[in-house]
Amino acid sequence: MQTHRERVMMAVNHRVPDRVPIDLGAHRSSGIMAIAYNKLKQHLGITSGDIYVYDFIQQLAIVEPAVLDRFGIDTIELGRGYSLAPEDWRDWVLPDGTPCKIPAFIHPERVGDEWHVYQEDGTLLATQKSSCLYFEQVCYPLALSDDQTFEHLEEDKRHSMWMSIVSPPAEITLDQEGMARLAAGAGALRASTDRAIIGLFGANLLEAGQMMFRNDNFLYMMAAEPQRVHRFMDRLLEDYLDQLDKYLATVGPYIDVINFGDDLGMQTGPQISPRMYWEFIQPREKAMWQRVKQISNVKIMLHSCGGLYPLIPGLIEAGLDILQPVQTTCYQMEPERLKREFGKDLCFWGGGSNTRDVLPRGTPAEVARDVRERVSVFAPGGGFVFAAIHNIMADVPPENIVAMFDAVNA
Repeated sequence: MQTHRERVMMAVNHRVPDRVPIDLGAHRSSGIMAIAYNKLKQHLGITSGDIYVYDFIQQLAIVEPAVLDRFGIDTIELGRGYSLAPEDWRDWVLPDGTPCKIPAFIHPERVGDEWHVYQEDGTLLATQKSSCLYFEQVCYPLALSDDQTFEHLEEDKRHSMWMSIVSPPAEITLDQEGMARLAAGAGALRASTDRAIIGLFGANLLEAGQMMFRNDNFLYMMAAEPQRVHRFMDRLLEDYLDQLDKYLATVGPYIDVINFGDDLGMQTGPQISPRMYWEFIQPREKAMWQRVKQISNVKIMLHSCGGLYPLIPGLIEAGLDILQPVQTTCYQMEPERLKREFGKDLCFWGGGSNTRDVLPRGTPAEVARDVRERVSVFAPGGGFVFAAIHNIMADVPPENIVAMFDAVNA
């Protein structure tokens, strides 16, 4: 029998493992919302342990060893090597009233019937309204700016929710002391598990502009002010490459996959035209991904939601190994098409369950049938790691979660 890590890496390398490898919670888009996780634990009869919410914005739970073992999960996120002491967490409460723990470096404040998170200078970064299950961005630091040089971009990023409200170990800076802490945690995690370890790096390009300028402003800029967008992205790339060198020098020996993130798609296809992708995004992806291949042996994953079909050849040419979450409910993203046209070049990590329709609203039998149909398309010849299409939402019945994972290798 193969180890968890061997199984995942065989699949990533387009070889057939002893069974289909499975991911739950090794990525901030292959996880489970804490409300659903609490119900799942109750359903499984697991009464020990608190609910730890490591991703505060999306309110994703740390999946405990008992649950990982129950479903034969083959992966783990690098963040599980950090924030291991009780003082690293503080008490909070989920929207449904469930007590939980959140990272101690996050300081939500109750304002009326809302939760707010502020930057140290008093800037409101994010809010969670009483009817919402997650936090929403309210500050776009460059939305009203005419900045042309972006010399103060690092300071500006501190006022963006997605770049400021982070998950362990992203709060650790890449200075000498921080790199030593990162290396120690990564080494200890590697020694403690045979699961494949995924390190989350991010390095968003399109999304970074949307987070900083606001979606409408940035998409307009790409058409009307292309040179300004190039200057912005060149500044991003400069920072990303410097951080990438330090990150891989520190944790590269201990991880198997490095994850980049950039939601390029929407339900009906890419957010931007293929021409814009090739002009603004693809050369900078290639610069980062080729740097990874030059200095390490880790595999490159891109998390990108939506309909990406016209962009996939560019992703492959840039050096991508793994695509996640494989949103097969989008235009031109049918499993058969993706496997036939790109299966020899890409490992599909996800696409294993319809989280939009079937998983939350189907019966357990319908969920199991949906999973088996998808596995039968993606698994042959390797190049497939099973995961739901994005996170398991709060309203998914625990019976359906069990049916999904139990059907993968049935």
